[in-house]
Amino acid sequence: MSVYSSMADAFHGRRVLVTGHTGFKGSWLCEWLLALNARVTGLALEPPTRPSLFEQLDLSGRMEDRRGDIRDAAAVGAAFEASRPDYVFHLAAQPIVRRSYAEPALTWETNVMGTVQILEAIRRVDRPCVAVIVTTDKCYENREWVHAYREEDALGGYDPYSSSKAATELAVQSWRRSFFPGAHPVRLASARAGNVIGGGDWAEDRIVPDAVRALAANASIPVRNPAATRPWQHVLEPLGGYLLLAARLAGESSTAALRGAFNFGPRPESNRTVRTVVEEILRHWPGTWEDRSDPTGPHEAGLLNLAHEKAFHLLGWSPIWDFSETIRRTVEWYRGVNAGADPAELTCRQIWEYCIS
Repeated sequence: MSVYSSMADAFHGRRVLVTGHTGFKGSWLCEWLLALNARVTGLALEPPTRPSLFEQLDLSGRMEDRRGDIRDAAAVGAAFEASRPDYVFHLAAQPIVRRSYAEPALTWETNVMGTVQILEAIRRVDRPCVAVIVTTDKCYENREWVHAYREEDALGGYDPYSSSKAATELAVQSWRRSFFPGAHPVRLASARAGNVIGGGDWAEDRIVPDAVRALAANASIPVRNPAATRPWQHVLEPLGGYLLLAARLAGESSTAALRGAFNFGPRPESNRTVRTVVEEILRHWPGTWEDRSDPTGPHEAGLLNLAHEKAFHLLGWSPIWDFSETIRRTVEWYRGVNAGADPAELTCRQIWEYCIS
């Protein structure tokens, strides 16, 4: 039986606030929550890309769609007041490493102070509420070593994006210890994922969307850092972890051990080079690629692995789709949409197939 089979009861009819719901991961999460019959409210800026998965899924007509900047205390407070959430999933962020070099202050303001505004709104909640704050595997002090990082390893970050996410984790830890101790009705955790891929990501400077755009145009795929190794995983893997963590936190048997940081990383064999990812994509969508390595470009991590033993032992969570299946499902979505298939049908079908895997 799937670990997700009993999750529907936790969210059925519950009020859920999702920040960053117009983004790639946020859109997948909202679609899954709607399938669980949750009452979903979103707070975000306009969809960050054109096309956008948010619009492709027609989510604005199926949930409460609020526009606002998470740095704006009034907008955040209004969203909390309107939704009165039982659950909060905070995904809103400036998520692009290369953009963080161009706009470091914006990156820190959004990722750190934006999260502080969310934490402050959560602090004003006076009833049971579960909050999962989403950060990234890049929050660790990356020493380019072979073994996978665990939740207790040192936080850090070379680039403004990574360091901002480490600072976000410190803020979450501080607010949890300072304001939500023991039997407090708010239960707060953070979640770190690997390099998430899947259908509907249209962002710039990400290898899968870049590859899809090139293949759809019959062009060669530009590969910026072919030797870099990343922990690749389908978007449904960490989202399932976030939902499972939230459901367990809300349960009567919730323990203090659940109120902390969790890695939701892929299997060790899913740590592959960018070159391997591109070559696997080309097995399902024929084309070519070219090395666009730029030694003068901004620093990017070369090696990064993520351990998930804590999630396995405390939540029973483990990855379901391996590397090959992750790439196959991702290309299946993009090729289908490129050929005229309904994005919503593809997305819902992959959620269902994942849950019964």
